[in-house]
Amino acid sequence: MGKRPPITNRVRELREAHGAVTQAALGKAIGVTRQTIIAIEQDRYSPSLESAFRIARYFGVGVEDVFGWNG
Repeated sequence: MGKRPPITNRVRELREAHGAVTQAALGKAIGVTRQTIIAIEQDRYSPSLESAFRIARYFGVGVEDVFGWNG
C-alpha cells in the first residue's frame, strides 16, 4: 500500500455538519465522482487545487478550514 499524502482534511466532518450531504451529492456539485470523495476522505488521494477550492466554496469556508498540511 502506498504512502498517505501529507494533506489532511475535514471533508467528512463538514458533510455531516451540513445536513449529512452525501458523497455522491458533493462529488456531483464539484464535478468529481463519489469514489474520488471517498478517496479524499480516507486520505488516499489529495485533490487538485481546483477541487480543493470547490469543496471549500461548497461548504462556505476557506480552503485551510477544510485541508491541512502534515508534511
